[in-house]
Amino acid sequence: MKLPLRLLQPLLLALIVIGLIALALSGYLSPVIRMVVSPVVAAQTWITSRYQAIQSYVNTPEDLERLRIRNSELEAEVSRLQTEIIDLKQQVAETRILSALVEFARVNPENSYQGANVIGRDTSPFLQYVLIDRGSDDGLRQGMPVVTAKGLVGRISAVLPNASRVQLITDSASNINVRIEPSMSAGVLQGQVTGNIVVDMIPKTASINPGDLVLTSGLGGNYPPNLIIGQVTGVRSRENDLFQRASVQTSVDFEDIEIVLVITNFQPIDTSPLLPTIETP
Repeated sequence: MKLPLRLLQPLLLALIVIGLIALALSGYLSPVIRMVVSPVVAAQTWITSRYQAIQSYVNTPEDLERLRIRNSELEAEVSRLQTEIIDLKQQVAETRILSALVEFARVNPENSYQGANVIGRDTSPFLQYVLIDRGSDDGLRQGMPVVTAKGLVGRISAVLPNASRVQLITDSASNINVRIEPSMSAGVLQGQVTGNIVVDMIPKTASINPGDLVLTSGLGGNYPPNLIIGQVTGVRSRENDLFQRASVQTSVDFEDIEIVLVITNFQPIDTSPLLPTIETP
């Protein structure tokens, strides 16, 4: 009995499919599948890469613009943070200076003080002056000593209502009567054109050594006693000289003065009328 043709075709297709499945499961068709699939995968990969390239090309201008905007934002943020860091460092430095000045005033209660900011410096290489933002309106007068927590700075040489000029101890016209410890030897501190200071007129018999402390003596009436100036760094004593001479390292860094204290309860004494004069014929 013959099967009708319409039933035979589906049966043959089913047998073929079952056979192909069996061959595929057994691995016999793997080489054939690779041959057929590999070109398709390669074509799909190529198409995908071209699509991504085109998409990247189309989106690049927009991405670059976003990156530029973001970069500008980050640069602005960095600048703002750097400014804040500088401000904080400045505040810390000012706080440290003020704390030192407060401590100096606490351990020297015999004096009255007026704080002032340094607002300018003399531009001449031969003059050693600074300007401060306090003047006669604040009770300042010519001749008042100026100090920091580290030692003597100088004294007020000129006064305006809201500002004053301070002659530094390093100025070549500055002369201060001092004593050197521990020998208690007297001398005269003199500023130099170079900005250095020396102690002259030291007695020949005085024992002076590097490291000795130099302080104001109070003689002459221009400065109160016991204000720290610095330390001896070297001594020159020649056989034919009448006096010794010592170089001094100041305790104050005059290149880094920002805030000072003016001793307001000290009034300098003008002793010039009492000094003998030599009349010339």
